[in-house]
Amino acid sequence: MISLSHITKVFPGAGDEHALSDVSLEIQDGDVYGIIGISGAGKSTLVRCINLLERPTSGTVTVDGQDVTNLSGKELRAYRHRVSMVFQGFGLLAQKTALENVCFPFLAANGKVTAADRIKATELLAKVDLADKVQSYPAQLSGGQKQRVAIARALATDPEYLLCDEATSALDPASTEQVLDVLRKVNEETGVTVVVITHSMDVVEKICNNVAVLAHGKVVEQGTVKQIFADPQADTTKALLGRASWNV
Repeated sequence: MISLSHITKVFPGAGDEHALSDVSLEIQDGDVYGIIGISGAGKSTLVRCINLLERPTSGTVTVDGQDVTNLSGKELRAYRHRVSMVFQGFGLLAQKTALENVCFPFLAANGKVTAADRIKATELLAKVDLADKVQSYPAQLSGGQKQRVAIARALATDPEYLLCDEATSALDPASTEQVLDVLRKVNEETGVTVVVITHSMDVVEKICNNVAVLAHGKVVEQGTVKQIFADPQADTTKALLGRASWNV
């Protein structure tokens, strides 16, 4: 379980901007959990605090009972093997095939790629429905296919948690559906906990079980997706659902 307790993140500068203010939430093992808000709400900063790409200014990140907030060095690297991330921009190496991209975590960790690594990478590409694209380069792939390669690469370290930061926001509706189907299948087949950062309530409705709504760096509402859709309480949630104006 991921437990965020009173997370605050302040970026020093003019006015010391509070990107996050006293955020607390729990993500249960095996869940598909959505964190939603408009641009600037703090959702990407929050997910980066989970894998410590950003350090909280205050508060704690606890994973499976361990306070990981101040990990560094070898312990931090080991923790990040458990928490993989998928980004909006794919982050694939242009001069490497899909197979080589998925093998990159093995190369980074061990300085080499073994035959067993290549077999595992091939199996991961099959898992994301890209068995026929093993030798394709990113320029030969659609946006949805690139993102599925990125998901396969993120799974190479056998993570317990998969953080998806706006993973579908650059995709067309058909590609979005394919990527969400893959994430759902990965969750069901492997039990990996999936955290979905998005600005789309459609994405939340299609894939998530539980959701937290962020506005101005604060959690304004959280609960099951069914509860939130049936009876939204916060003005931001109502606006995201198209049931209120954006004067919030």
